[in-house]
Amino acid sequence: MAKTESTMLPLGTIAPPFSLPDTEGHLVSLEDAHDKKAVLVMFICNHCPYVVHVAGELARLGRDYLARGVAVFAINANDAVAYPDDSPARMAEEVEKRGYPFPYLFDETQAVAAAYHAACTPDFFLFDETRRLVYRGQLDDSRPGNGKPNDGRDLRAALDALLEGRAVEGAQKPSLGCNIKWKARD
Repeated sequence: MAKTESTMLPLGTIAPPFSLPDTEGHLVSLEDAHDKKAVLVMFICNHCPYVVHVAGELARLGRDYLARGVAVFAINANDAVAYPDDSPARMAEEVEKRGYPFPYLFDETQAVAAAYHAACTPDFFLFDETRRLVYRGQLDDSRPGNGKPNDGRDLRAALDALLEGRAVEGAQKPSLGCNIKWKARD
């Protein structure tokens, strides 16, 4: 397992727009969240042990915060040719298996991942109602095999603060996971 940290995009960055297909082939865009209090963009994939480790918490977090007016989008930007476990067909299986209540989108060109400076899976970006970045970093301290609670503590605290009109406080620790599987560039 190659460990890669998130790049920690500067706070205040405006959310880069996107329009990507979901697992059923429907285009989903950031604009679909125009009336939401907050937007959470997560870069995940199907095969990374770090994502597999937190998949249950991602589904719980999605259910909890979609009900509170947060738009949640998961994006897979891995090279599906080199990593067929991350193909759109396998993504559809993952949605069914994990019970993800949010759209799981495929970034085939990897342009959206590049625009977000996403580096690893999982990588989390939380934006306020003006689409300014207020949190980027880890879900919690849990990692495969470290025995720490997999409860989404860090990201949930940021979401709760944002929804309650408070500033997101405390140190923001980088997410840690597998590197995004970038396509070979000419």
